[in-house]
Amino acid sequence: MESAHAAVRGGWLQPVLRITGAGLLAATASIHLDLYLTGFKNIPTIGWLFLLQIIAGFAVATLGGYLLSIWVGLFGFSEVRTTAGIVAGIIEVAAFAVLGLFAVMAARAGSRGPGQGLARMLASVPLARPAIGVLSVVALVLLFVAVAGAGAPPPSGGSAALKTGQVGGVTVLTNAKGLTVYTFAADSPGKSNCYGSCAAYWPPVTGSPSAAPGIPGTFSTTTRTDGTKQVTWNGHPLYTYIGDHGPGQASGNNLNINGGLWKEIVVSG
Repeated sequence: MESAHAAVRGGWLQPVLRITGAGLLAATASIHLDLYLTGFKNIPTIGWLFLLQIIAGFAVATLGGYLLSIWVGLFGFSEVRTTAGIVAGIIEVAAFAVLGLFAVMAARAGSRGPGQGLARMLASVPLARPAIGVLSVVALVLLFVAVAGAGAPPPSGGSAALKTGQVGGVTVLTNAKGLTVYTFAADSPGKSNCYGSCAAYWPPVTGSPSAAPGIPGTFSTTTRTDGTKQVTWNGHPLYTYIGDHGPGQASGNNLNINGGLWKEIVVSG
């Protein structure tokens, strides 16, 4: 009786899991396609990895890459908290859980085909279904812990001391910590157009400008929508980039992302 019940349940549950898993993979691939087309294609290494995700539709591997890019950075790129990233992460965990359960059920049903070697291996794993559940919960916990600490707004106010630094033998404008500062081609004269997730990737340089002697150009401020004062150089609002982790780096230079081109400010060659 029990075997008959299992057969009936497996008869409808396996196709449902297969279709649901395929839909979840398609959903996460479509999110990454949108991100790729709207700017990630211009990020070295990360860009073609996004394209690979679209083609292959990996679930847990993609989630792992996302978590690494938040915690320590990946190939020079650092991720921030975005709605698209959170949604994609949840979908990837769901895809892992659904397809993992489907694989275990197929293994126990003795399915034959290209994946029968994996099926036999899964069939020999004790407590495979609970393990998939536990791993899924752990993945969700790691996801929310990671995004909870990502993209914290930069401190504002005070004096924004500006100086110069060396990047690849070129003298560029930096903030007080030596981080390269950038201009955004999509900005209007004297007005920032970088808000939301854009400002999380490119923290505005805020405060009262205080430039080191000998730096050419005119420094002033513009008022952002939240009332903070953002430093400008010759009318261009200034930003740093979260992908730069210390002096001497300019990972954001010539990136075309978040709606426009980003450029370092060269003081002298």
